[in-house]
Amino acid sequence: MPTVFEMIINGDIPSTKLYEDDSVLVILDINPVQKGHSLVISKKAYPNFTDCPAGELAHMMEVAQRVDLRLRSVLGCQGTNIMINNGPASGQEIPHLHIHVIPRYDNDGQVLGFRKTSYDDGEIAAYGARLAL
Repeated sequence: MPTVFEMIINGDIPSTKLYEDDSVLVILDINPVQKGHSLVISKKAYPNFTDCPAGELAHMMEVAQRVDLRLRSVLGCQGTNIMINNGPASGQEIPHLHIHVIPRYDNDGQVLGFRKTSYDDGEIAAYGARLAL
């Protein structure tokens, strides 16, 4: 069964399009964190970030950068959140790669909901050794 993004890309579901080329579609999110919240969607149905070839991911980021600049210029936002939820544990609801570009304003009251943690003594070095590329 196609994802909601595949149905939008195929024109089966209406959307407010901001940009489109051969590999990406940019639309406004219908459940925005802030008005202007945009989604840069891969036209190919990559389930997540790690499945997308580096060149296509780079193009998606270039487009996200253009969206960011446009939001700042037109809406006057002071910042943006650029997010990819990668897998259900991260909050990814649709298994189709997309980048959120969310306009942010000073004192807008929005909180992303991350709780910080800390490392025990020596633990950060152990994580570093395990995760080094």
